[in-house]
Amino acid sequence: MEIRVQNLGPEQWHGDVLLAPACKGESLPQSCPALDRAAPWLSVAPGLRDFAGKDGELALLHGHPELAVPRVLAVGLGSRSQADAACVRRAVASGLRFCRKKGYASVVLPEVLLAGLCGGRERLLEESVCAALLALHRPALLKKPDPDEPAEPQWLAVAFDPADMPRDGQAAVRRGEHAAWAVNLARDLAAMPANRLSPALLAERAQRVARENGLICTVLDAAELEREGLGCLLAVGQGSARAPRLIVLEHAPTGHEEERPIVFVGKGITFDSGGLCLKPSANMAQMKGDMAGAAVVLATLAAVAKEGIARRVLGLLPCADNMPGGAAMRPGDVVCAANGDSVEIVNTDAEGRLALCDALVYAQKHWNLSALVDIVTLTGACAVALGPELAGLFTDDNSLAERIRAAGGSAGEEYWPLPLWKPYAKILKSEVADICHTGPREGGAINAALFLQHFVREDVRWAHLDIAGVDWTDKAESLTGVGPTGFGVRTLINLAAGGVE
Repeated sequence: MEIRVQNLGPEQWHGDVLLAPACKGESLPQSCPALDRAAPWLSVAPGLRDFAGKDGELALLHGHPELAVPRVLAVGLGSRSQADAACVRRAVASGLRFCRKKGYASVVLPEVLLAGLCGGRERLLEESVCAALLALHRPALLKKPDPDEPAEPQWLAVAFDPADMPRDGQAAVRRGEHAAWAVNLARDLAAMPANRLSPALLAERAQRVARENGLICTVLDAAELEREGLGCLLAVGQGSARAPRLIVLEHAPTGHEEERPIVFVGKGITFDSGGLCLKPSANMAQMKGDMAGAAVVLATLAAVAKEGIARRVLGLLPCADNMPGGAAMRPGDVVCAANGDSVEIVNTDAEGRLALCDALVYAQKHWNLSALVDIVTLTGACAVALGPELAGLFTDDNSLAERIRAAGGSAGEEYWPLPLWKPYAKILKSEVADICHTGPREGGAINAALFLQHFVREDVRWAHLDIAGVDWTDKAESLTGVGPTGFGVRTLINLAAGGVE
């Protein structure tokens, strides 16, 4: 769907339907003079009397079909005191889905209706555009189109009143568009079947995205990984016929080439069978999405480049298949990590932390970092603890934690701090190696985070985001259908834009 801007005044607004978010108990025409000028018939529309503005309420109101604005879809926000960005996102998303169901080709969203709501007009405008594009997203399916499927709206026009136009309104529109594009890219990648997205194919996709958006992309193959000493990542992939890769993306705008970068690391297990510690067959198909962290980082770097964010940002994607082939790693094996430490492997289904630890060391070896943030579908324990709406946040840096929570919260991606409880580190002691890579089931998310922290220098600002449980949904919501959610993309974009110094 194309995003347009109409800024010639309410009398010139036009489209199949005008989307009108409204608060509880407030008369639409009276509360917004611009709306009365765009659709003067609205004040006498009989259906308006039945619309109360309750949160999630929809009312389709009809004028004459030959008018520039022949329909108004009123969408309830609930009480004005509680109408925030989350309410706006839900309202716009449900409104756009309704419009698609009805087959409307063009939708108008008057920006002035966002005035006075919690959050600020520019931010709510960005959220509205992003929500519209997220709501209408359909994954890149590998099947013939359904002839009965309703067509997508051709365009959404954000309509401004020139007499009351926010200074950065059009920039906010584009930010929302870029953010949604990135989230949907991450969703598409995580939904891709594993036979069509091996580590090598993901590297090719990353190179294409880099070319299209002005990023620098470097790909390390298995021989180069061995020369760099990334033994843990190699161990994860050694049971597969498809060799691992480390993908490195860099956004270094002019004047920022030598600045200390913020580095994002995303787990790229393109399929996780569990290795020799084979997963149960139920729901194993969903393990094609165990590279959601890598998808988030790739999409984030592309969005950062599209936005032209004036800071140096890097993304590292350690990619491998975890398969039970004849050469697969075994429980009890000892491998060498990139920092030279020996690692005892106890459970081959705890492979993500092995891929991550080498990438974390590689980042610290090659760059003087301003901050290091990893994002991974790491532990079922985190999903059990926090459920389907909260991601886990681990860091000893309170300032970095606050920035991450603010960056995510402004986009509807929420994180809950969990402890890096140092007494549990003794659980990772090994009799045969420098460290054991996993501990007991109890405290599993904490143990995994402590393992990763072992590979991070004390002087490096580091945070670990465990998105297991929020990366995929089995229930369609207003902003996402069943499948990958793209959770984390907007957090990292906002974090990059706001900096961490």
